[in-house]
Amino acid sequence: MIPRVLVLLMMVTTVAFVNEAGVRLDLPNMQHPQEHRIVSGAIGAADLGRLHAAGVKHLVNLRTAEESPGFDEALVAGGLGIHYHHIPIDGPASLTLDNARKLDAALAAAGDELTLVHCGSGNRVGALIAVREALLRGRSLEEAIAEGKRWGLASLEDSVRSLLQESGKAKP
Repeated sequence: MIPRVLVLLMMVTTVAFVNEAGVRLDLPNMQHPQEHRIVSGAIGAADLGRLHAAGVKHLVNLRTAEESPGFDEALVAGGLGIHYHHIPIDGPASLTLDNARKLDAALAAAGDELTLVHCGSGNRVGALIAVREALLRGRSLEEAIAEGKRWGLASLEDSVRSLLQESGKAKP
């Protein structure tokens, strides 16, 4: 028998998205940091049909070509009418102002349409969001890190902190 505390903890840490029509998305490491925004880890071809059924209109992929999931994500997404954006992030060296601008532009283009941003785990999504918050929106280092964590920032936190401190553009 599972103790009640463990059951409650499992319920709290499981994040799923259910749209108005009752379509449920349950993706790896899924977060729902803002209205109209979902973050997840790696997705597969079968997930794209569920994303479409859930109303996802934009897909932002931060995985590199070397992380190819064995199908053409852009082709499948496009065939379903999902706008596809690819911003390959290959670790800390790719956490640049230019890539933060690309992500910002993709999210702006999506407007209020449901958008999934994904990488392998969600960590790179959160890292790039933190960079965007500090360098494009002028938020303090701690505010940027906190926002990044809401979007999935985990093991890249130290790299993001160093990058933002070295840039001199992030407020302390």
